[in-house]
Amino acid sequence: MIDIRTAPYAATLLRVSLGLLFLAHAGLKLFVFTPSGTAQFFQSLGLPGAAAYLVILAELAGGIALVAGIYARLVAPALIPILLGAIATVHGPAGFFFDNAGGGWEFLALWISGLMAVALLGDGAYALRPTPVTRTTLR
Repeated sequence: MIDIRTAPYAATLLRVSLGLLFLAHAGLKLFVFTPSGTAQFFQSLGLPGAAAYLVILAELAGGIALVAGIYARLVAPALIPILLGAIATVHGPAGFFFDNAGGGWEFLALWISGLMAVALLGDGAYALRPTPVTRTTLR
């Protein structure tokens, strides 16, 4: 059973936590690896270097939107392809466990589950722009 008194706060905690993770990963690409270094890494994987800039932008914009609660139900699933791409190109071949050389994909799978939970739960409390929802009834 879901406790309707606390569920909005749980959704907020999840939404903000996931948003902060995206901001941290964007910051890593911006300030540690640098955008050009990230682009070179993408190219080493056989991806276009320009994709790195799109990923950085998506992580920044998506992270801000999740933290602020701006259409989070739509933003959360829109970020999943980035994580699937990371699994397919970098972390998947390393195996399941993240402590494997090259990092595994267990953390990314959990991150995807969290994003799907936000999409299903809703924006939570304190969302600046809650996602408009149409209500349907079962008969």
